[in-house]
Amino acid sequence: MFKQIYLDYAATTPTDKGILEKMMPYFSQDFGNPSSVHNLGQRAMMAVDESREKVAKILKCSPTEIIFTSGATESNNLAIRGAVSHYYATNGKNAPKPHFISSTIEHHCVLDTLKSLFKSDLIELTFLPVNNEGLVNIDKLKEMIQENTIFVSVMYVNNEIGTIQPIEEIGKLIKELNSIRQNKIIFHTDAVQAINYLNCDIQKLGVDFLSFSAHKFYGPKGAGVLYIKKGTPIKVIQTGGAQEFKLRAGTHNVPAIVGLGEAIEQIRNNNFEKIEELRDYLVERILKEIPASYLNGHREKRSPNNANFRFDNIEGEGLLLSLDMEGVYASTGSACSSGSLDPSHVLLALGLKHEQAHGSLRLTLGKHTTKEDIDFTIDKIKEIVARLREISGNVLKEFDPKK
Repeated sequence: MFKQIYLDYAATTPTDKGILEKMMPYFSQDFGNPSSVHNLGQRAMMAVDESREKVAKILKCSPTEIIFTSGATESNNLAIRGAVSHYYATNGKNAPKPHFISSTIEHHCVLDTLKSLFKSDLIELTFLPVNNEGLVNIDKLKEMIQENTIFVSVMYVNNEIGTIQPIEEIGKLIKELNSIRQNKIIFHTDAVQAINYLNCDIQKLGVDFLSFSAHKFYGPKGAGVLYIKKGTPIKVIQTGGAQEFKLRAGTHNVPAIVGLGEAIEQIRNNNFEKIEELRDYLVERILKEIPASYLNGHREKRSPNNANFRFDNIEGEGLLLSLDMEGVYASTGSACSSGSLDPSHVLLALGLKHEQAHGSLRLTLGKHTTKEDIDFTIDKIKEIVARLREISGNVLKEFDPKK
């Protein structure tokens, strides 16, 4: 029988059977539109409100501060574009351009949104660099803040290398600066990879916006959240209805929202210690048993489930495809960029050369991962890396001008 080992949990997770069962009635039984005033519609709205309360309980905020979206991409767009729209609606279209700051290793849905606004001449934009382990420098961030800075976006956990950023410390810095500034700074964090493993208490983090998607923690695709701190300036960018406190028009995806609520209730019940132990076992064996192998990202300050390696003298795509043929499903980086042949912008931001970035592999574990899975994967990686290096060496010899 063909063995299948899934090690791409950072891309998406399987929806838990129990969560799917909770969703099913809202497809064909309690199928009403939550905006309808009749009983069927109001039963659907009760389910949406229950999920909103479950999310608020985890984030330790008011349910009225939770906005349901189609996922983190929409949430991030709403936060960023909504802040820009509010700025110009308040100050006029000829107002001085506001300044935005974001890290160089953000997800493309943040980077590309900011770049689009910059190219449209709507904002000034500065990118905060990271060190060779993927960490931002808070002192450098403080230096970058200008009088017209109104928005800072730093992701909680990087989706490729798993590095955890000092979000709480950044929140304290911005709170301190806002106490003496006329132009208040909005602090946003993309918590997609953090929500399943780290403390997302918004009081502790000090954020104004926080976004995540259900399918990263065993819920369904098509449901996400944007936390908006009460009083944070934002303007609707998707018009057409009064749903989600008039901030996100469109009929609620009730089954997916129900699934999100069920999934977020269960995140603290998962055995993350086991996942982290397996991750450490994987890292130690790979670095010990495969010559010229390296760990990308911070060794300790990283997500419990993330192991991102680079191997000298091989192509990550070749390793990935060879693993796929063995039934091991992994990635070289973000799933959203899997069709691109360009090296990862995250790995390049760490200071890696193009050929080093091309030789990388991301393995992300989940609650269904076993030690047997890890042992099998390590053995296959050892075989494949050795074979690819031998092929690479033979090719180089063929074209050696001294030969």
